[in-house]
Amino acid sequence: MKTDKLKWGILGCAGIAKRAVIPGLKLSELNEVAAIASRSLDNAKKTAEELHIETAYGSYEELLADPSIDVVYIPLPNHLHREWTIRAAEAGKHILCEKPLALTAKEAAEMAEAAAKAGVLLSEAFMYRYHPRYDMIKKLIDAGEIGEVRGIRSAFTFNNAGHKENVRYRKEWGGGSIYDVGCYPINAARLLLGKEPEAVTVQALFSPEHDDVDMMASGLVEFEGSVSLTFDCGMWAAFRNPLEVLGSDGTIEVPSAFVTGEPGSGNFFVSAKGERREVEVPHVNAYTAQADHLAQAIKGGTQLQFGGSDAVRNMKVIDACLESAHERKRVLL
Repeated sequence: MKTDKLKWGILGCAGIAKRAVIPGLKLSELNEVAAIASRSLDNAKKTAEELHIETAYGSYEELLADPSIDVVYIPLPNHLHREWTIRAAEAGKHILCEKPLALTAKEAAEMAEAAAKAGVLLSEAFMYRYHPRYDMIKKLIDAGEIGEVRGIRSAFTFNNAGHKENVRYRKEWGGGSIYDVGCYPINAARLLLGKEPEAVTVQALFSPEHDDVDMMASGLVEFEGSVSLTFDCGMWAAFRNPLEVLGSDGTIEVPSAFVTGEPGSGNFFVSAKGERREVEVPHVNAYTAQADHLAQAIKGGTQLQFGGSDAVRNMKVIDACLESAHERKRVLL
């Protein structure tokens, strides 16, 4: 049966692909998973069988050479993002690449340039921002519901420190909590404020047990108008992922800012004029919404909201955070 769904190829059998992105794609009416590749054909075949994917390849090159593949999703370790994004672009594939897009803003700019040169779309996989609640929150802020924004507080922490073989704990591979989860509060503050930071100051816990990557970090990200993001992130702490927007006349609290699962988990709270109310948000699979937005842009129905240039700007902030943490100083952007 002929279908006009975009055909996706998955480069690698990473947990995030199997657990979240592929299931999200399977819920989409605009996309379908057509192939998966691994450097081990046996691994690719096993994953394809488990997830009911038609084609398995024993190399990334074979998948990129498949003319039927329209879009490639890259969930590889961070240090491989640049190489395979550029190779996918040169193969004429549109790309959804896991966050952080690259190891540096310079790498991210090279990736964005390669995509532009090839005439393909490149998007960074921050799935949370496609959930409808962020548009709802922005509208409340713009309408003055909580007055003038005075600051944002956010955190993203979890404890996986016992699994020392994890790629997150390989320094040369782009390991560390700022790359892995600190990027979310930074991205969310930029999204909600609609501005770019002016300076950052970050303190971090670097662990010799984990290849000296930052296992915990706390930071101050300064924006114009004396508005700031205060955040912490970590891979050696209890799980949490809240976000709060503080206004002159009220607050918006998002208990689970980046992770949504069960119905109701996307709801948030507004406190203003002496009252606190819960705002109900439609239950949406953010991974499906992310893929659908990219598909609509590829098909020409909408403009891509977050492309390569946005990812470059986010990486500039991450660069500054890492510099500040290592050198224990305030870094201007």
